[in-house]
Amino acid sequence: MPFISNGTTILDNGAFSVSLGSQVLIKEITASSDASISFVDGSNNVVLDSTYPIYKFEFINIHPSNNLVNFQLNFRDGGTAYDAIKTTTAIRAYHNEAGNDTTFGYVNPFDVAQGSGVHILANNMGNENDESLSGELYLFNPSSTTFVKHFNADLNNYNQDNFSVRHLSAGYCNTTTAIDGIQFSCSAGDIDAGTFKLYGIKDS
Repeated sequence: MPFISNGTTILDNGAFSVSLGSQVLIKEITASSDASISFVDGSNNVVLDSTYPIYKFEFINIHPSNNLVNFQLNFRDGGTAYDAIKTTTAIRAYHNEAGNDTTFGYVNPFDVAQGSGVHILANNMGNENDESLSGELYLFNPSSTTFVKHFNADLNNYNQDNFSVRHLSAGYCNTTTAIDGIQFSCSAGDIDAGTFKLYGIKDS
């Protein structure tokens, strides 16, 4: 039986019938004891402008050099500093391997309220050999000079206390200046290893 939305057949006999957008790999960076990983429009073959309305970042097995650190980001809106004014929010769910400690809720310490500081994407990252973080982040229309720039993120972290922690966060850069760079880092130490991928997504 086909799945139909607003008169259009979306899924029929297991196959998609309409275009859901084209995803193009722009840049892949493999971390190796880096203080930060940055994607800057026009630098090192990075595109982060009006070419695409949506940009997607993937984080694959991000491993910190230090234990108990945050994975965080910030944005650049011209110049060289990553200090764009932003407002953000976050929620978190976790469950430990023993099955006796669970929670879900709003995470106040991750929020930024009209500030230029980093936004925390995940906390309590562990640096044991098998501990890492993976997930994705979407940035919408960063080149707009009319609207604020929205983003949302979905990550899972195997943390230092053997918890699976899902971090969901979102926010906007409260500026009508184009966002031309984004930087990822840990709150202490380096990004020891991991893969970062940047994609551009066409809306049709």
